[in-house]
Parts: sequence; structure tokens; C-alpha cells
Amino acid sequence: MNSNLKFSVITLFPEMFLPLQNEGIIARAIKNQQVSLNTVFLRDFSDHPRKNVDKQPAGGGDGMVLRADIAEKALLSVLSPDAFVINLTPSGKIFDSNLAKTLAKKSHLILLCGRYAGFDHRLELEYADINISIGDFVLSGGELPAMCLIDSVTRFIPGVLGNEESALLDSFEDGLLEAPQYTHPEEFHGLSIPKVLLSGDHKKIKEFNRKEQLKVTARNRPDLILSKWDEFSKQEKIIIEKIWKSG
Repeated sequence: MNSNLKFSVITLFPEMFLPLQNEGIIARAIKNQQVSLNTVFLRDFSDHPRKNVDKQPAGGGDGMVLRADIAEKALLSVLSPDAFVINLTPSGKIFDSNLAKTLAKKSHLILLCGRYAGFDHRLELEYADINISIGDFVLSGGELPAMCLIDSVTRFIPGVLGNEESALLDSFEDGLLEAPQYTHPEEFHGLSIPKVLLSGDHKKIKEFNRKEQLKVTARNRPDLILSKWDEFSKQEKIIIEKIWKSG
């Protein structure tokens, strides 16, 4: 995977990305030159006296559409031969961990953050390599989805997390949700850490965590269970079916 990934973000609200650049994992990765993150202010490329960048949709309708010609100027200001252009839109492909891993192998990601009714479709047709959505809901713009994508992708850059196994133990890495986690104190509001986790028996701990993974995934994401059904052992299927029968 690439160890020096460049993010370029086309946006009307570059200030929204300052927290990413100043705090947390992304800021540390920037400091360590594992990733770079720069924003491109869309209004800087407007010739309009008031720096307008949008127009009413052709054919009528609600909202305003971001002009393709202005957005193109912004995009071309950072476009490189190795760039992979991502349009953040509710109508895109659902983002997941596997896609994050794929994007982490790129050297330059350009993120198009739409607002209002989004970008003129011709910009997407001409330049977008992929349209991505972070879920089946609508936000005010593409900035928050872009931040989610940047954070998720950066976690797969070698060395960013320190412990290379950390990302491999997260939810979705084996197709299931992560098992619940515990730490001290051993007692909290009458609830105890499961004894097996304090036993030091790694085999039993692994078996316990696998069972807990099955339980939490069966309750919260049955779609993930069904997609892997043929891979489960007979005993695992019994555990899952008991969870479903108990409601």
C-alpha cells in the first residue's frame, strides 16, 4: 500500500477540514509525512463579482447546481496524472472497509464535495473515477463524507496506526462486527468484565470473542451474517439461530 497518500479536497467550506489537519490520527500522519491534505476553495475560481458558483437547475426544480465550468477550473488546479477523482454523492457506491483499502493504494485522491443539489452531472461524467456515498441518508454537503473517507483510508496507510494489527482487528475486517471491548475497573455499576478475558488463556479468549462477534453481528447486522452463512461452522450457526429466535 502507498505510504505517502495525497488528499486534495474541492469544497466551499475549507475551514471544516481544519480539525482533521490539527488533531488526531490525520494530523499525526500529516506531521509524519505519511499523508498530505490540502483544500481547494471553489469560489476562488469564479469570475462572478460575488463569487457565485451555482445556477438554477436546467428544466426547473428545487435547489441550486454547482457549475461544471467553475468546478473544472478548481479540479484542474490540482489534477495530476496519478490522481483518482471521487465524487461524494448520495447516489454513489456505498463506502466500506474494502473500498477504503483499495483507495489506500492510490497516490493522489481528489474529493469533490458537492453542496445544494450537487455538481452539474457533466463534471461527474468527465472527471469522476467513482461516485461514493457513506450511507442511505442525505447530508448538507460532501464535506462530512469526505472526512469520513479520509479518516478511514488513512488508517490503512502503513505506519499510521503504529500497531499494524489494529486495523485488522476492527469491525468488518473479517466480515463481522468487532466483539465488545472491556478494561479496568473490573466492576462498573454492578457489571463485571467477563472472567475469561482475565484468564490469560488465549485460546479461550479467542473462542469467547468469536462468539461475541457472532452475537453482536446477528443482532445488529443480520445482512452481514447472511452474506457469510456458508462459511460458518455448524456450532456457529446454532449460536446465530438462537440469537435470532430470542429476538
